[in-house]
Amino acid sequence: MDPTHRDPEEYGRDNDSSGAGRGGPIPSSQLRPSRGGPITPDFGKQTPQARVVRLISGDYLLTVNPVDGSEVELCPPGEQPDPPVRRSAADRADHERASAPPVPPGPPVPQPPLLERAEERERLARLLARGRSVRLTGPAGSGRTALLNAVAADCADLAPDGVVRLSGYKRTATDLLYGLFEAVHDAQLHRPDRAGLLEKVRSIGAVVVLDDLEFGGAALEELLDATPECAFLFATTPDVAAPTPDSYLEEVFLAGLGRSSSIELLEQVVERPLTDEEANWAGDLWFESEGLPLRFVQAGALLRQRDMLRTDPDAYGGLGGRPADSPFGHDEDIDGVYIPLPSLGEGAAPAALLASRLSGPARDTLRFAVALGGEVPHQAHLPALVGDTHADAALGELAGCGLLSPAGPRYRLAAGVLVQLEAAGYGEDRTDRARTAAQHYAWWAGHPSVTSVRATVEADAIIAAMAQLVPGDGAGQAGVAVLLARSASPAFAAGLHWGAWERALRIGQEAARIAGEFAEEAYFHHELGVLALCTGNPDRARAELETAISMRGALADKSGAVAGRRALALVEDCSGGPLPSGPVPVGDDVPGPRFEETVPSPVVPTTAVTQTLPGSYEDATAVMSRQSAPTAASGARRGRFGVLGGARRNLVAAGAGVLLAGVLGTVVALGMTSGNGDAQGNPGVTTQESASQDDSGEGVPADGPTDGPTPGDTASGGSAVTSDPSSSQGTPGVSGTPSTDSTGPSGTPSSDAPSSGTPSSGNPTDSSSPTKSPTPTESSSPSPAPTETDPPEPTESATETPPASPNTSDSASGPSSSSAAASADSGPTVA
Repeated sequence: MDPTHRDPEEYGRDNDSSGAGRGGPIPSSQLRPSRGGPITPDFGKQTPQARVVRLISGDYLLTVNPVDGSEVELCPPGEQPDPPVRRSAADRADHERASAPPVPPGPPVPQPPLLERAEERERLARLLARGRSVRLTGPAGSGRTALLNAVAADCADLAPDGVVRLSGYKRTATDLLYGLFEAVHDAQLHRPDRAGLLEKVRSIGAVVVLDDLEFGGAALEELLDATPECAFLFATTPDVAAPTPDSYLEEVFLAGLGRSSSIELLEQVVERPLTDEEANWAGDLWFESEGLPLRFVQAGALLRQRDMLRTDPDAYGGLGGRPADSPFGHDEDIDGVYIPLPSLGEGAAPAALLASRLSGPARDTLRFAVALGGEVPHQAHLPALVGDTHADAALGELAGCGLLSPAGPRYRLAAGVLVQLEAAGYGEDRTDRARTAAQHYAWWAGHPSVTSVRATVEADAIIAAMAQLVPGDGAGQAGVAVLLARSASPAFAAGLHWGAWERALRIGQEAARIAGEFAEEAYFHHELGVLALCTGNPDRARAELETAISMRGALADKSGAVAGRRALALVEDCSGGPLPSGPVPVGDDVPGPRFEETVPSPVVPTTAVTQTLPGSYEDATAVMSRQSAPTAASGARRGRFGVLGGARRNLVAAGAGVLLAGVLGTVVALGMTSGNGDAQGNPGVTTQESASQDDSGEGVPADGPTDGPTPGDTASGGSAVTSDPSSSQGTPGVSGTPSTDSTGPSGTPSSDAPSSGTPSSGNPTDSSSPTKSPTPTESSSPSPAPTETDPPEPTESATETPPASPNTSDSASGPSSSSAAASADSGPTVA
């Protein structure tokens, strides 16, 4: 055998029929990994999260984007989900097993029997069979969960949808309604809106067993009213709010066990008869603990540990027959012959004593649970947190000692254990351990291989880790909380656990504010706005999205700002009602859809001048305002243009600007034409003031007889402008137009030069009253008012408005020059 060139047989490929190693290509699975990069590329850094999920929420299509923020839009017609399908009995059983807490590793833990509960069990089953809802109230540790399990087994065939098991631990009424919907219906990536949810749960007929209820009063009535076909069995503690007085709930109170039943339970846990000394000790414990079954389960664990120490002194750590922190080493016999019973105080609060006799990983697990506020991490996370590959077995030790209780799909510390461990010093390093747990969960929740379902199972522990760090005075605590919230919140959204999604976003937003991470704070504001929109709260959504857009605009985050504007436009379209058909005139203050309104500036009375424009603006109507620029700007800013939003607001503003510029240009051009005619000796059209302005002086009274329109007509849309014939000859007192100033220095009216020799055919008037004598053209056919179908010639003279007059005229009443009679049909004069 050649040691340098070895045959393929030496590598185990002698039976390879594919020819690999015998001149053929080597499969890629047999190639050694390249050394060009690290073997674990995600070690020491955050793996980029590319988990984008599209789901349906009511009428919206929600795209959970962990990078720029979630995007929401109206669901296209082709994306509408199929109606939810009811689960079969087998599917409901599978769903219930998946929602149950995992079985702890290690030897099976003996289940204590249900003692002295036969009467309560029969009564609860009878009430549920009648369709009545029951509220079971008992102190913590009274065995409520064990009784619920027995009653659920008795009522398995009562309802068409079977028995539904739910946990009310840190859940609201809305969370429970969605949990009931998910337990009965199969709807993948579909979360109905409030109306659709109520429609679906109203038809559910099931026996709902709900443990750890944390609310009452109106919220409980809301839950009952939404599910009229369900019979509920609630389990709660006495400190929870009671139902409303008019509620139809049946009340059942659960007390402790009797003395004999307590001793029997203790013997079942120890799995041997008690000695006289142990029986007397159990009697004293019964009096101290009021017969709570949990205390006797934990007392049985103490007796088992005592038996282990008597038979094997090295059972707990091998340190002289006891662990380093064993509290009763001073009474212990060296040979292990006699070990005294725990004191009565240690039996009533046994958590510290039980923990002292556990293994090191189990004690570290308890310290992490104390740091997380009583939440026990899943057994799969314990090796990474504790640093021991066999730390997952610690969950079995804790469950066997009665230190854990189930809470939905997870475990938490049993009632009273958290307080006892804190008193024993297990919470001294809680901040450091909470930070360690947060860093681990941030890496784990953001990994692409972790599904949203697995992330939602750990929601309570993840949120507890964030809550322990915010607000925190330690360096970097808020930054770790931001990282965890940023990684976990998209998983909660995709897993349809929106209660945890909202809590994670709010904690993350507060942590980002404390840490000064403005980009992350803008992200959390955006996500809160999207969540509020999907849950039917448009006002809250508008506030959050506007905050996010302003922050991202300051940070020059273009993609994030675009996503925020899209969501805000959807909020405006869905909550602002129908869009306006046209632009709102300047000066019409229409409240915009904003929360913080500025103080409105005083509105100056406006004058609308409507005229038909020549050329391309023939069908346009110009609305000119004499408001000051700041007032007009503030009115437009507060106007209904705010409803248009985004690009449409800019488009309307640009169109209005172009229209206004065209109107002003036309008016200026017509004014220049009129001014040129006067300079060449051709008198143009002049104006007069309303006679009502001189009714208090020596001028003509306001009610003088005239042929023309009165000042009241001018105010109501009429015309007070009269034409003056351009000829210098005429009869005084019959002139077509008074002078520009209707009163001379003495206050008496004055007249212009006499008109041409055109005979007057008007009614006789007072010589002191300025009137208009109609021309032959006027007497035969009055001049019509300018309309859109009869545009004026651009060469005609325009009416000039005196600066002192608050109103302007909109029509002309006669020809403007000596050639007006020959060209009378050329069109009316523009005002």
